[in-house]
Amino acid sequence: MEDTDMLTALGLDTTTEALYRAMLARPQDGVAALAAALGRGEDDVRAGLDTLSELALARPSYEQNGQLRAVSPDIGMEILMARQQAELAAQQHRVEASRAAAAQLISEYADLRPATAHAGVEHLVGIDRIRERLTRLTRDVREEVMSFSPDGAQSTENMEASRPLDLRLLERGVRMRTLYLDSVRHNAPTVAYADWLAEHGGEVRTTATLPTRMIIIDRTNAVIPVSSDDTAAGAVVLTGHGTLSALCALFDSAWAAARPLGSTPPRDTNGLTPQEQTVIRLLSDGHTDEAIAKRLGVSPRTARRTATDLIERLGARSRFQAGVNAARAGWLPAR
Repeated sequence: MEDTDMLTALGLDTTTEALYRAMLARPQDGVAALAAALGRGEDDVRAGLDTLSELALARPSYEQNGQLRAVSPDIGMEILMARQQAELAAQQHRVEASRAAAAQLISEYADLRPATAHAGVEHLVGIDRIRERLTRLTRDVREEVMSFSPDGAQSTENMEASRPLDLRLLERGVRMRTLYLDSVRHNAPTVAYADWLAEHGGEVRTTATLPTRMIIIDRTNAVIPVSSDDTAAGAVVLTGHGTLSALCALFDSAWAAARPLGSTPPRDTNGLTPQEQTVIRLLSDGHTDEAIAKRLGVSPRTARRTATDLIERLGARSRFQAGVNAARAGWLPAR
């Protein structure tokens, strides 16, 4: 990644970045000289200086009264990355809030029966009917397919069966976005399938947890299982405008907080990956290894190993003590 791309990714637009670089190269220049060097108006330079001041990348000069100086790049990059980490943490909190709202929304449909006549709700019973309805929906898709896939590693058979349909959609210009759990990063066949999707125009990201399996088509139809424990038992097709708006907002929020499959897992200021952050939160809430494994899409053994490692890092002798120590260390978000 070039330096300019990196600074843009850290929150600097190209104009402000050019001003910052000019200030580093010409520390004695005032507004007029900087404007001349950059070929811009003095008002643009003053606006850029305001932005740099807000980002703490420019500070008052002790040598030249009333003039700003650029902070050194090593300090400036630390400041920008710290701001970005804080924004990511805030985004994660918003995702958790959206996830809770979605869980409540989904639970309202958990007891639906075939005779239910709610407007905007179609109840599907049995795997054959679910697959038939999904086939019709994906056949008619025009613009976009968005999916939550919270089941961890995908079976080779399912992935191979999906390739022809996925390829037809991508060749038609349909945008396909899929969110997997972080655990799939350790499964070679799933990674290979995701790479294949990316090569043909699909987009794949991962996140620590997902609330349920879900497919949204053209932002007008959403298919979710009635029971997350048995996705073949039944499903509902939701078409209500309010319901779709909420589910699309949930997907967009989760997508923004997730990361491309090929990227390195980010760590927070405590050195925790998103998956470890989730384990700490679930441990503090009293979840068992089996429950944690299900949320993360990993085996109970892997969940147990991760939990044990975190408990040791916290210097705790029990899970309860680990929750207390995590709260004291600032490892848990504010409730």
